[in-house]
Amino acid sequence: MFAAMAAWVLARYLLPPTVSTFAPFTALVALRATVYRSVRDSVQYLLAMAAGTALAAALAALAGIHGWTFGLLTLIALCVGRIRRFGQQGTQVAIVGFFAFSSGQGRIDYIGYLAASVVIGALCGLAAHLVLAPARHVGHRQQAVADLYTGMSRRLDGLAEIFEGNDPDAERVRQWRRDWRTLSADCERIQHSIETEIENSRLHPRPGTDTADIALPHAREAVTVAERAMDHLRSLTRTLDYALDSEEIKNLPGSFRTGFSSLLRKGAAAMEEIGQASPTDSGRLADLIDDAEAELDRIEHQGQAAADAPPQVHTLQGTLVTDAGRLLAELRSGSQTLTPKP
Repeated sequence: MFAAMAAWVLARYLLPPTVSTFAPFTALVALRATVYRSVRDSVQYLLAMAAGTALAAALAALAGIHGWTFGLLTLIALCVGRIRRFGQQGTQVAIVGFFAFSSGQGRIDYIGYLAASVVIGALCGLAAHLVLAPARHVGHRQQAVADLYTGMSRRLDGLAEIFEGNDPDAERVRQWRRDWRTLSADCERIQHSIETEIENSRLHPRPGTDTADIALPHAREAVTVAERAMDHLRSLTRTLDYALDSEEIKNLPGSFRTGFSSLLRKGAAAMEEIGQASPTDSGRLADLIDDAEAELDRIEHQGQAAADAPPQVHTLQGTLVTDAGRLLAELRSGSQTLTPKP
């Protein structure tokens, strides 16, 4: 509001009334969610203004002010406005061209005043944004990622409890299946907020810490790992839901259930390590994944050795082992991406 008001007052004082409206309008164009976006949109608008006024002046000088020349101006301006460099301001090529052609009759003096009004508005908008630049929220984004991984880890621990218990709660498993859909939506929301914060860091007048430039890309990659891991968690939960519904889980050997529960708990601890706001301990994370993979190999060999087990049990064990193996492979891949290289 103050930027638009200041731009209007300056334009009314310095320029003819016929162009003063462009100053507050441009000030509003310059005010965007981030400083980077404000600068980008202002530059694009200035380029669109230059293109529109140049077209209007050229047609007025060469062919005069006529209906057919206005139509030609419209056609050319709309085509020029589609150039990618103008971004979302492409339509302003035609709009500014209309004003310069109709109100200014293509005169150079009017176009000069129009350009000055636009520059005043852009400067007022950018000055206001630089003074009142949106705060940086790097810690909030890191905490959102940590909360996401905590939720995933807690539910994976819950799956481990199902394998340990003698009276598993099927309704809890169905609730977790619904939860994965909610968490997937959270991933998209958190990813968008991180991208916005990365953009907010560009050209920001208040310098951030050196760790912030590392923390945001790290958080973005962590969300990507979470999205991929969630696909395997969803599959694992679906398999467990089927095993509970068919009561085939009761036929699983006790050693398999105990080992698989231990595997899931180690996977949950690895998730907790990946998602924490503080730097990931690469050594501890690697040890957790190594232990989980060793447990996976052990129960897989046990299942192969149990030749007398019913085919349904072999199928269920194989499906669970496959789901867990894919999850651990995803965590391993994510750990290599997220932890610093020596």
